[in-house]
Amino acid sequence: MRGVGGVFMALMAGSVALVFASQAFAADVPAGQRVANANACMGCHAVDRKLVGPSFQQIAARYKGDAQAAGKLARKVKDGGSGVWGMIPMPAHQSMSDADVRTVVGWVLAGAPSK
Repeated sequence: MRGVGGVFMALMAGSVALVFASQAFAADVPAGQRVANANACMGCHAVDRKLVGPSFQQIAARYKGDAQAAGKLARKVKDGGSGVWGMIPMPAHQSMSDADVRTVVGWVLAGAPSK
């Protein structure tokens, strides 16, 4: 029985180490990127290259200097839209909280920095 207990303890120690490592990694990821990852934004957007939709860096460049950009993009995230970047429409994300929308939009407008 002692061998089984030792194996159990080793598995528990490994699990605890994995949890701490994943938390440390999450702390290194900007809040806006965490929100984007959690809300499937990365399924259509990448930081630095076009996927289905424009890259986050392309969005930042297009809206640079636009004082109304945060509000425009927040509405676009919540309501969806089409025609700005091509024919494929962006779906609405009405279940995202306003705080999460502000966080991801702020991160995008900052150029989607990795830190």
